Amino acid sequence: MNSADFWASVRNIIAEGFTPEGLQKLDTYAAEFISGRLVYQRFSPHEQHGCAAGGHANVVASLLAGAEAGADSESPSALSDYERERQQGAKQEAAIERWAKAVGLWTADVEQSLPQSLGEQIAEGGEAKVYDHGATLIKSIGLDYFIQPVFALDRIALHNAYFPETRLTVLGFGRDSRGEFKIIAEQPFIDGQPVSDADIADYMRQMGFELKNARNWTYATPDIYLSDMHDENVIRSNRTNTLFVVDCDIRINTPELRQGGQRSLTTDVRFE
Repeated sequence: MNSADFWASVRNIIAEGFTPEGLQKLDTYAAEFISGRLVYQRFSPHEQHGCAAGGHANVVASLLAGAEAGADSESPSALSDYERERQQGAKQEAAIERWAKAVGLWTADVEQSLPQSLGEQIAEGGEAKVYDHGATLIKSIGLDYFIQPVFALDRIALHNAYFPETRLTVLGFGRDSRGEFKIIAEQPFIDGQPVSDADIADYMRQMGFELKNARNWTYATPDIYLSDMHDENVIRSNRTNTLFVVDCDIRINTPELRQGGQRSLTTDVRFE
């Protein structure tokens, strides 16, 4: 099976409404992705492992989003770049929502359901609300920074690849009271203290990242764009004195980001 045939198969599963046969085929594709037999060339092998570390739901959603990200927009010549992104994002949301409902991973009203079932809200950031769940945190992650789910799911894969100690595991999906799409993920709770900008910069240098913009805490390599690396998102553990990145804006570094990136956002796959 080549790349075109694979994505045609996934789009056919979506078009048929996630029949039992389609769901079984999706599970097979996810298992092949996790084993490494299906190679998603959007990611390096290390990053594909990070996607798999986000759990089965993360892998399936990434494939569904990839299928719709590669689909043609309707009336493309009449759309602005933003409108085209919104249209593709809506298609990705719809596919993931229908799949999540079919397999019981959909939450209709995230803001009401999560406090009742998982714990009280303890923090809110630019794109996520955080709930206390004892030894772990539950995050309701929106698309404010991304527009398209595929980019939010990329972020989970990349976070898990580069910061595995605080990996994000996708539990499901939903919408809030305003109808906005949410990814529901779990992350270990780190008991610790904020870290100085100087210590964060030193930590990033040790990982091979170059400081690009101190005003918005942006670092990069030719492969990865990393921003929002400030003292609320990096914690020094009280127990081990180790630094942990609990939140950040991490992306595939493409030339369009103007930070020395050399990557492309391909959706090509191959089977080994």
